[in-house]
Parts: sequence; C-alpha cells; structure tokens
Amino acid sequence: MDLSELRVIINQIDAELVPLFCKRMGISLEVAKYKKENGIPVLDKKREAELLARVKENAGDELAPYANALYSTILELSRSYQHRYMNDDHSLSGMILDAKEKTPADFPTQASVACQGVSGAYSEQACKKLFEQPDITFYPTFGSVFEAITAGECKYGLLPIENSIAGSVNQVYDLLKKHKCYIVRSVKLKVSHCLLAKKGTSIGDIKKVFSHEQALNQCSDYIAANGFEPVVCKNTAVAAQMVADSADNSIAAIASPLCCELYGLDALEYDVQNYKNNYTRFICIAKEPEIYPEASQASFMMILPHVEGSLYSVLSRFYSLGLNLLKLESRPLPETDFEFMFYFDVGCVDDHKALYALCDELSATLPGFAYLGSYSEVK
Repeated sequence: MDLSELRVIINQIDAELVPLFCKRMGISLEVAKYKKENGIPVLDKKREAELLARVKENAGDELAPYANALYSTILELSRSYQHRYMNDDHSLSGMILDAKEKTPADFPTQASVACQGVSGAYSEQACKKLFEQPDITFYPTFGSVFEAITAGECKYGLLPIENSIAGSVNQVYDLLKKHKCYIVRSVKLKVSHCLLAKKGTSIGDIKKVFSHEQALNQCSDYIAANGFEPVVCKNTAVAAQMVADSADNSIAAIASPLCCELYGLDALEYDVQNYKNNYTRFICIAKEPEIYPEASQASFMMILPHVEGSLYSVLSRFYSLGLNLLKLESRPLPETDFEFMFYFDVGCVDDHKALYALCDELSATLPGFAYLGSYSEVK
C-alpha cells in the first residue's frame, strides 16, 4: 500500500477511537457521580496499577511502553474530569473572577511603591518604567518590602524575580507564597553594570568589590579576571553608597551608571557583566489580586512529591486544557524527602476559562498549590 492508502486506514481507526474515548470519559463521569455520593476519593492506585499492567500485557513487549504512556494519559485525563465534577469548592476561581471584575480597565500611572535598597537601585529604574509618577519608599530587604505591602504602608512593591544570566531569585518566590501577595504586572529592564569607586581610585588599587549576590554572579568573569574579592551586600545601590561613605580606596561597587552621579563616584569601567544582553525581570506585587484586561500570563507555585509521574500528571492537565507553558523551574525543598517546589508561568488564552478550571482542580488536589496572579509584562 502507498502512503495515501495507509493514511485512509489510520483515519478509519481514529474514527473508531475518538467515539470510544468519549464514551469512556462519559462512563468516567458516572463513576465520579457514584464516588461523590458514596464519599470515595477519585484516585484508586490499586485499580490504576492493575489496569496499566493489563494494558501492557495485552499490548505485547514491543508496544507495552507506548501503551503504558497512552493509558497513563487517559487515566490522568479521567481523574481530571472526575475532579472537576466532584470539586464543589470553587473559591479560588471565584476569587479570580471577582478580582477580574473589580480591577479597573487601566493600570495606574501614579502609586505608592515599595522598593528594596536605596536610591539608584535597579528596582527604582524598573519602577519608573512601570509608573509615570511613583511615590517610592525604600526598604532594606525583600522581606520588608512584602511586609510593607501586607501592612498597607505602600500599595505596590517592585522586586526582581529573574535574571537572564543569574537565573531566578528564589527568595522572592518563597516570600510570595509566605505573604500571599499577588503579581499584578511585570517589567523587563536591561541591566548594565559598572565598576564604581571613589574619585582618584584606579583599578589597580581595588581589592574587593561589593554588590548584590545576583549582580556579582552576573559579573563573575570580570571579577575573576581582575582578581577581585567579591563581597555580597543587600543591594547594588547600597554597595555604591557604602563605597562613597568609606575612606577605603581599595573597595569598589558594582552598580548602575545612575549610582555614579548619585553618590559622587567614578565609573572605572562600563558593562562589566558577563554578557551584554543582560536583562532582569521585575514583578509588581499587591496585597490583593488585580487582573487587568490585557493580562496575558499567569504564575503558579506547587509542591510535587518525588514519585514517578507527578510532574507529568500536572503537565498533562496544562496540555489537555490548551494552556501554553511559558516557564517551568524547580528546586528541592529543604528538610523534605526530595519534594520539589515548581514554578510555572502559563500563557492565558481567550477568557481564561481553562485557567480557572485548572486552578480549582490543582488547588483541590495539591496541598502545596498557590496561585500567584494573572498579569501582563512591560518590555
């Protein structure tokens, strides 16, 4: 047979498979109704293990792995369908819908904003890119920015969440979950680091460079090439301020060109980061969710057990609901038996109905699930 004839046969098989799949899902829904009436949980591990063993045996040695993958997906979709029926608590999707209705059409141009560090910090530059007239208050740590938001001292907070060279700022993700704040906007800022020192200082005089840990990582090649000792401090602008206030000419700071003028320092070298295309993404957080009409993505955190198929189980739900995964990152949780915290950024589509369904489903099945907000990004 030629290719066209083979494809005709495949089409005929698919015409049989799809109605059977739909029939199976219909029966799965009836099972969900029975389970709900009798207080039986959705997942029956023993039943699923027996079914998969039978499928692999019937498929034969060569196709057993493929049949197992197919039926694992079918079982996951079946559980998802059952959870959606059995989950009466729609509090999360209700909260999201309520926030969407209450959020004004336009993002504010003026607001009180909490930033970490001191004047000249990159967060200040990102803030001014996001707001036309921000009223900025500086706080010493990321944690104190969150505390200012939850206490109502400022309407918004602006924090770095990831860098194109150094990666994610895990502490900010942890604080998002701890303080139950929400992302309402994000902004991408090009970062150009300078080596700043007291006037009259030469590069040969410098022994130590101070900056934020992320900035030091972004400039690691330059630091190593010059034999400088890197010293971590709270913020790039704090480092510049500290150098300006010190009488020690053997120290320098890695910070923005803006800090040069602000603190009366000399810029000994510009663009000292490892890569010229160095971008940091900042998030704007609020105490309550705000979902503006142009919101194009959503963020989540969830804890998954270190067992076979746990990540696949979640990813199949994204796929089945037609949601595009923009970012997936993980890290192990300390003091756990290899449990992992996963960060997801998901593209929002249409009126976000699929997203709401996913939120209810995951919040009902994963105790470590957290919705972080729906928002758009300013380039």
